[in-house]
Amino acid sequence: MGSPDFALPTLQALAENYHIAGVITQPDRPAGRGRQLTPPPVKILASSLGLEVIQPEKLREPAAQEKLQAWAPDLIVVAAFGQILRRNVLELPRFGCLNVHASLLPRWRGAAPIQAAILHGDRVTGVTIMKMDAGIDTGAILSRREVAIEPSDTAGSLSARLAQAGAGLLIETLPAYLNGRLLPQPQDDSQATYAPMLKKEEGLLDFTQPAEALANRVRAFNPWPGAFTTWAGQPLKIHRARALHAPAAQPGQRSLIEGLPAIATADGWLVLDEIQPAGKRPMSGREFLQGARQWSSAA
Repeated sequence: MGSPDFALPTLQALAENYHIAGVITQPDRPAGRGRQLTPPPVKILASSLGLEVIQPEKLREPAAQEKLQAWAPDLIVVAAFGQILRRNVLELPRFGCLNVHASLLPRWRGAAPIQAAILHGDRVTGVTIMKMDAGIDTGAILSRREVAIEPSDTAGSLSARLAQAGAGLLIETLPAYLNGRLLPQPQDDSQATYAPMLKKEEGLLDFTQPAEALANRVRAFNPWPGAFTTWAGQPLKIHRARALHAPAAQPGQRSLIEGLPAIATADGWLVLDEIQPAGKRPMSGREFLQGARQWSSAA
């Protein structure tokens, strides 16, 4: 069970090492400017591997439940599926359901662990193979692997590395788990933190915050939901930016620093390396300034 790009290495690794009875992924959704109906990445890969795929709107639908019963899986592996598994599904396979989770549980349980790790300035994150229970990422742990967060990492680049690490760790973990030599260990709930699902409006930058926190938010929200401010009455997306600790004026004031657009924060400046004006393609800060000569004098 999985849906986005993060799940692809796990599906590929399982297909190379085990018999897959079937794949469950999210329904096709409208995407892009044309809002064309687009299949999730897992469906595309599963179809290319010749695997049977179903796409229930809700897993509790009778047809989905009947298919699960017919497949009679020994084990269900979940990687960024996007739906809650009820107890009847969790208890269906004799080896239960394992989740490939993109954090070092119990830190960053929830829907957006990769973004949360960058947003909060973590230096290290990782992947956890967990035996699922009825809670949200509260199940017992089978294995974990650390992955360093690089200063230049975005949620997109970090997700790609974590996806590969999770697939590798799963394949290493499964033999000992399936033959009973590896037993799940309970999480320490007192150390738990939660990473809720992100909303698009959270990308609006608040320049009364410190510059480092804003730079982290830009990285954490790339590629989605995207960080932004406003310029000339329109949203201005910020794809890459960095903190500069130098004397600053009123938070929100615009200036030029090193030939790049910059905005004052609570304790310095946010220098905009790559931005995207409304209705235009992404461009460097320098390229943007060629058509925005009023930048530093605008309120």
